[in-house]
Amino acid sequence: MGKISYWMNKAQGEMSRLRMASWFFNVHNMYSAPYSLHIEGHVDYRRARDLYYNRDDSYKLGAGFAKPIVNTLSGFMGTPTFTCDDEGAQEDFDAFTSGLISIMQRVHQKNLVDGEVFLRLVNLKADTTLYPENKTQTRLSCAIIPPEQIPTGGLEYDPVTHEYTAVTILTKNKWIDQSGDKQEYTFRQRITPDEIVTTVDGKAPEGLESSQEANPWGFIPIVHFRNEPDETELHGYSELEPIEPFLKAYHDVMIHAISGSKMHSTPKVAFKVSDVAKFMQNNFPQAFKDLKEGKQASIDLQGKELFLLKNDEDAGFIECASAIGDTATLLQFIFYCIIDTSEVPEFAFGVHISSSQASTKEQSPILIRRISRKREQVEDSWKLFARMALAMLSRITGKAHKSYATEVTWDAVMDRDEQAAAQTLYSVTQALSLALSSNSISLQSAVDFLGRYIDTMETWEGEDGKEGEKERIEQTRLLNMPVEESYTQDQQIKSIDEELNKGAGGGTDSGGENE
Repeated sequence: MGKISYWMNKAQGEMSRLRMASWFFNVHNMYSAPYSLHIEGHVDYRRARDLYYNRDDSYKLGAGFAKPIVNTLSGFMGTPTFTCDDEGAQEDFDAFTSGLISIMQRVHQKNLVDGEVFLRLVNLKADTTLYPENKTQTRLSCAIIPPEQIPTGGLEYDPVTHEYTAVTILTKNKWIDQSGDKQEYTFRQRITPDEIVTTVDGKAPEGLESSQEANPWGFIPIVHFRNEPDETELHGYSELEPIEPFLKAYHDVMIHAISGSKMHSTPKVAFKVSDVAKFMQNNFPQAFKDLKEGKQASIDLQGKELFLLKNDEDAGFIECASAIGDTATLLQFIFYCIIDTSEVPEFAFGVHISSSQASTKEQSPILIRRISRKREQVEDSWKLFARMALAMLSRITGKAHKSYATEVTWDAVMDRDEQAAAQTLYSVTQALSLALSSNSISLQSAVDFLGRYIDTMETWEGEDGKEGEKERIEQTRLLNMPVEESYTQDQQIKSIDEELNKGAGGGTDSGGENE
């Protein structure tokens, strides 16, 4: 058994330690099992959090990069904005999500660190003291479920659609009773679309007991967020997994450099003497006396400012060459490996000036594309969350909504550079003007293209009964004509035509008189 353990540890080497997986499970799947989701392998949540908070001594000098990576991604992701098709549903949903901004931010942060996070919608009893504005008997809220509370096999799914058919939550809780004794119990809850089965093992507080009740919602009110989801994996991936080896390498190199620094930071004294006994007698008489008497002697250079030497003798300091110079190049290389692997720009680590590799302006498009991809990964989960919340709100308030369809929008990743935007708009308008004057493009195509840069522009023909950009341009031309009355006259003619049409439709002969 000892040999097996030795070779297993030897084979592991410097491989990633952020993944928890069963080796035998993988071998079984490889040779005999059919396709199935890899339900065993998941992130080592505790180690991932230790890296994020820099609590692991074996990564101390390298794990400092973990928090800027996660915080940069979650910070630029922001929180989603929900738009409902039904106005009544929009009003209820806005009231519900107004106090969930911090929870949404935590969902993104924990999703990046742990690789996954579970968000549960819960129906709480109304508290008239804390929530006097709540007129109903219940209050909808949501809570983040740590992934450790979902045991292995706790996610049951349909083999065809991969939709969850049951979710099990398992926790161990401790409390102190009235006698001051510590008590412990296990809380297990299995949720299906039809029922909720709660099992309590051990001595639990009063009022908490095993039960079985019908699920009033008809669905499992839990949303599973996964980072970097994969069709072959049931769990997500942590953002710290790809960079973990580089964090360890950075730590080890820094430790080596610091150890070398201790060696060369204190210089050593070297003496070149022809008569050691005479030198000791002149400069260290007490040590010379102790040596002659056969005692153990020690030489103390503290406070020694003068040495007596002969003409052919010399004294000096020996200093080791600093290892920091050679190490700096290696540390810089590992640093850029962390940047490339994490896909987080260099300025996220505090370098706010142009570096030798790329300026902040050049790195921004990379971050924008990275954030867009991260938002797309959680967008479907947020839409599912919105549909669940609207269905539960409808049941709680008794209001029936026409539709639960919800769209998710996000704020701009980075603030617009007004000067750069103005310069871009100027260049675009100049190019379009040249293309129009040379008859290389139609006015409609130019308007549709320019609409990408000007938010207040409408489409050429207009949509949903709105006035199009074509009519706006015609009105602007009339206003800019030399004859000031032309626009007013045109509007009068238009009003007369409308009145004539109304009169003709109403059957009166006022239109004939006007005509």
